[in-house]
Formats: sequence, C-alpha cells, structure tokens
Amino acid sequence: MPVSKKSRFIRLIVCAVLLAILIPVGIFTGLADWEGSGSIQITLEKLFKLVVMIVGVLCAEALISFVLSLPKPKSHRLQSMLSIIASILRYVAAIVILCWGLSILGVNVSTIVASVGIVALIVGFSAESLIADMVTGAFMIFENQYNVGDIVEVDGFRGTVTSIGLRTTCITDPGGNVKIMNNSAMKNILNRSDKPSRSGCEISVPYSTDFVALEKEIPALMQRIQAAHPDVLKAPPVYLGVNALADSGVILKFVAEVDEANIFSGSRILNHDLLLGFKELGVECPFPQVDVHNIPQA
Repeated sequence: MPVSKKSRFIRLIVCAVLLAILIPVGIFTGLADWEGSGSIQITLEKLFKLVVMIVGVLCAEALISFVLSLPKPKSHRLQSMLSIIASILRYVAAIVILCWGLSILGVNVSTIVASVGIVALIVGFSAESLIADMVTGAFMIFENQYNVGDIVEVDGFRGTVTSIGLRTTCITDPGGNVKIMNNSAMKNILNRSDKPSRSGCEISVPYSTDFVALEKEIPALMQRIQAAHPDVLKAPPVYLGVNALADSGVILKFVAEVDEANIFSGSRILNHDLLLGFKELGVECPFPQVDVHNIPQA
C-alpha cells in the first residue's frame, strides 16, 4: 500500500477511535445540551467540554473528507462537486466550532447575530472579496465553465485544475508548480479541454527533393506513425503542404489530433518519427552550411 494511502488510512482509524471515545464523553458531560445562553464563566468543566467539542468536530470533518476522497469519478463534473463539497465542509466545521464554542462558554450566539446583523458582520470583517470569490465560484460551477481535471490557461499560466473551493481554484502545470487563484480573479479563462487539440510539426527538406515522389509516400508514412502511437495520436497525422520557403530548405507542415494533455508529447513524436521516416525515404533534413571559397591572388 502506498505511503499516502497508508497515512490516510491511519488518520481515518485515529479519527474513528477518537469519535467513539468523545461521543459518550460528550453525552456524559452534557456537551450535547446546547443551550445557547447563560453567563460567561470559564471553568475547568467548560474548558474540557470545549476541547472535546473541537476535537470531535475536527474528527468528524476529517472522516467525511476521507469518505469524499474515496470515489474516483471519471466525470470532471462530479470531481468538481466533490471538491467544492469538501471545501464547504471545512467552512462549516469552522462555523460550528465558533458558534458551539461560544455557546459552551455561555455566550448567547443568537442574540449576537440578531443585534449585529449579517450585513454588519460582512462589512465589519471586510469580507467583500470573500463574498465575491464565493459567488463567482458558485456561478463557475453552475455554468460548467471548468471542472477539476480540465486543462485551462489563465493569464498565461497553463495547467490542470486540481481543486475548486469556495474561495480559490488550484491549477497545477506539467512541472508540478501550483498556482492558487481567487475565484473572482478567474477571468478570460481558456478551457483547452472542451475540444480536441492539435499538435504541430514543421520539418525542412532540401530544394533538390523530388516532391512529387515524396508526397506519394507521405500518406503511408502517416499511417505508420499513427499505428506506432495509438495512445497519443487519435488519428493519422495530416500533411498540410509547404509552409515556407526557407534559406536552407523547404518547410513542410504536419498536424495531428491529440488530447490536450498530450499536445507537447504529440509534437515530439511527430518530430522524431518524421525525421526517421524521411531518412528511410532517402530525404535528409538540410542544415545551414558555410561555403568558404579561396580566391587566389593575382
């Protein structure tokens, strides 16, 4: 069993054991009797109840998060929903700990909320950006703009969406770098997973090449390249024709349909196989050369 899965399993066992111990303790100490009112008096009994409550809520949150991480859905949409549910769960756990903790200490939470007001709480904590992130994230999920597992490009950063939360979205590039962006900053998104992608390749051949004979051999070469890499190339590459007349040779253009995740590997495969394939057909790729002429002096 891999180390990550083993550590998660151990964490699950520890949380389950703690919950099994804390639930009867909470019932015995009257922790479940949430009165929501009273005077603030710090006693050892209240502190004990507070610790039991915090540990219990955190263990419950860890258990639910573990259960949510067990399924590995193939649908990006379902992955996104599980990711945002896990994010909401963390916020709910924090709110429960705050309100329940104040209640244990004798604070009338309902009176505080009623007297201060929701709007005053938002303004007082300068939560305008928080609300904007949450609303934007909700609209992105409902409108299906992107999901976990999609390859997106935002502000020049290209990577795979690894998680979507209430406030932030995490994007990981092929090098393992993680960019965390507020949902409200996710603008001008280019979702590259919506449609099939195309890998391109340009290869140079000498001007002396017999293009009529070469172009007759290209279709069979395209079939062989696709047959050698069916896991990357979704169809035989397409020869688009002469792309440019360069100084050292004629530039030919090829493209192949691939998944977005294979767009770079597809280009590498085309470069490699076209180079070898042209050599087998007797066509060498030209390269810049310098001719030195020795002019005898009179």
